[in-house]
Amino acid sequence: MSQARTESTILSNGVKMPWLGLGVWKVKDDGEAERSVASAIEAGYRSIDTAAAYNNETGVGAGIRNSGIARDDIFVTTKIWNAHQGYESTLTAFEDSRRKLGLDVVDLLLIHWPVKDKYTETWRALEKLYRDGFVRAIGVSNFQIHHLRDVISTSEFVPMVNQVEYHPLLTQTELHTFAKSSNIQLMAWSPLMQGNLDQSVFAEIGAKYGKSPAQVVLRWDLQNEVVTIPKSVNPVRQQENADIFDFTLTDEEVALISGLNRNQRFGPDPDNFNF
Repeated sequence: MSQARTESTILSNGVKMPWLGLGVWKVKDDGEAERSVASAIEAGYRSIDTAAAYNNETGVGAGIRNSGIARDDIFVTTKIWNAHQGYESTLTAFEDSRRKLGLDVVDLLLIHWPVKDKYTETWRALEKLYRDGFVRAIGVSNFQIHHLRDVISTSEFVPMVNQVEYHPLLTQTELHTFAKSSNIQLMAWSPLMQGNLDQSVFAEIGAKYGKSPAQVVLRWDLQNEVVTIPKSVNPVRQQENADIFDFTLTDEEVALISGLNRNQRFGPDPDNFNF
């Protein structure tokens, strides 16, 4: 295992969070999640990103426990789903997630989406869980600048992480700048654009370094100081996605990839979602 795969960013509260993690969206809880997590940990991953809405927290927890790696060496993220938002319901939902994961403490707890008229109360519950020591860090997901300002203006803690759709076709520059200025770590979901990697520039740059288009895009994430969590249940692909610490893109290559932006989403718009 390359030690580089455990390289970490330091969140605003001093907690270390690996730059690379495994995403498990759409990974089934019929043994697939457990196997996927186990193979990723064997390949050197030390961060797993799940959510209540993924319905695989039980398998994720089993994969972690059976990995042979000390619990303190694995960074686990989960999220509060939309239907469970609100103060009391968030506390209840978290206990359910904690039970399924089989963990005493969760490393990072996020609000999954900014549900109107509920996310500030949900955040208040996350603050309580953080103060009480049940989570090591708290954050949000799919929050735009105005959502972040709402939370920051009424809260004790600034979100430590904002997980958003982020990739070369959706660079979210203003949001990224705001996050940096507020000491909020940006984290990319769907970093590989759900497989839409057919831009010639990825292959051209990859050929220079002996890397795949996916590896080029994931490296671009890291050089933009964005945590990345590519999803794969294939051990070979997991290994490939992790082999991004042995080359460096030039500033010109980073800019060339960033120039592909066209504000294209593959997922829902955080200002207009319905679930």
